[in-house]
Amino acid sequence: MATKLKRKPSVRQSVTIPATLAREVKRVAREKYLTMSRALVELAQRGVEAENRAKQELADSYHRFLNESDPARKAQAGTDLIRAVFRKDAIAEDSIR
Repeated sequence: MATKLKRKPSVRQSVTIPATLAREVKRVAREKYLTMSRALVELAQRGVEAENRAKQELADSYHRFLNESDPARKAQAGTDLIRAVFRKDAIAEDSIR
């Protein structure tokens, strides 16, 4: 007997997005042969996944920095932590001397 795959329930949601974003979503939908709704879902999923990866990267960098005892590796871990927090390789010079 064949079993039916269970789908997670969907929620119908109405949103208002800026016209420039709507054009980008429409472009993505056209390029990937998707409906606007499906394109919005895929873009939202990718955004959530990217946010989760960034949080995990921050946590990993933080723990690596705390647990490292070798000074050179700790400096690299500190650079990675700064990059995870600020999305940059460097921060402003310390102006207090």
